[in-house]
Amino acid sequence: RTTPAGGSGSSANAAVTALTIDASQAATFSSTLAVTGATTLTGNVTQAGAQIYTPQALSGAGAVNVTTTSTAFTATAPAHALTLADGTAGQIKTVCMVATSGAGTGVLTPTTKSGYTTITFAAAGDAVMLQFFTTAGWCVIGSRGCTIA
Repeated sequence: RTTPAGGSGSSANAAVTALTIDASQAATFSSTLAVTGATTLTGNVTQAGAQIYTPQALSGAGAVNVTTTSTAFTATAPAHALTLADGTAGQIKTVCMVATSGAGTGVLTPTTKSGYTTITFAAAGDAVMLQFFTTAGWCVIGSRGCTIA
């Protein structure tokens, strides 16, 4: 049994401000678990079902964020400049061009990177998966269709 911080027991829909489960215990959630704010999970995490993330929707030039797992980019004109700030060590980021009109393209230039200068997206479906390392910056761990130069 766990006890919400500041309370003597648990009840349905109770707000829990802090919850610690000892490593010798198991926790099972039979409904939706919504977590807001910074969360640290240590050890193995097992799940049955999909992981669903809400992508950043970016239309035209701008900053690819480091606060979501993925970015869905729509190009509306040639050579949109896209930027990507440094992330957190181990962070993975996926950028996918989901639509283009006319000759729309996107050129991504991360602040810190290793092994390339830019990544160019020219057609819907072009995608890249990057991982951030403190000493190397954003490294390409996979791509489809885009030009990495």
